[in-house]
Amino acid sequence: MEFDVSIFVHQLISPSYVQGALISVAVAALSLVLATVIGFAVAMGRTSKSRFSQGAAGVYTWFFRAIPALLVLLIIWNALPQLFPVLRQDWFSPFIAAFIGLGIVEAAFMAEIIRSALLSIDEGQGLAGRALGMSPAKVMTKIVLPQAIRIALPPTGNEFIGLVKFSSLASVISLQELLTTAQVGVNITFRYAEFYAAAIIYYLIIVSILTVIQSYVEKKFLWTSKAKSKKDLAQKPAGQGVFS
Repeated sequence: MEFDVSIFVHQLISPSYVQGALISVAVAALSLVLATVIGFAVAMGRTSKSRFSQGAAGVYTWFFRAIPALLVLLIIWNALPQLFPVLRQDWFSPFIAAFIGLGIVEAAFMAEIIRSALLSIDEGQGLAGRALGMSPAKVMTKIVLPQAIRIALPPTGNEFIGLVKFSSLASVISLQELLTTAQVGVNITFRYAEFYAAAIIYYLIIVSILTVIQSYVEKKFLWTSKAKSKKDLAQKPAGQGVFS
């Protein structure tokens, strides 16, 4: 059986593939938002002086780093509705179950990224802020977080790209994301090469766009002190030294 280009092209422009791609990106985006919120709380617990907070945050990280994301999705979609009747209602859709499940698992990894970024900031900067009369909240929002965000951006972008691919796991709970769309076509036509090739193209396009966006955002957070220093040196009169 030869590769049928017409079938391949038809899938590339198919609305079902576009919709599946959008669902994959939406699940990944919402999962990352949820993971960042939970991960920040867990990271604060890991860096807290309270032993209880450290222990609870450590257990969360250990537990969800050990359990496969696929198992978490199956528990949320199949097991929890048996325990909680409210989850048997129509509002609880595969989309909601997918981004909650992936977000909870991803939070364990985001917690480590955020914790590492927070610990990389010199404690002296926080002490200096407190000496100037700033509250702990202002020290965090005005001094620590802007620097931590810049450090955490590259690994966070990589996690987002990974979530786009991991969204395919939600096919087990009947979410019609990108890979499920391709699989449905394969089950009907048995044209594996054409349908999977179309899915590959969509994944490549999505990841390429996200990579460009990530690069742009990272440049926005780069410190400009070096550029300003070079500009100041260029404006100095001839013969004037650096330390004059």
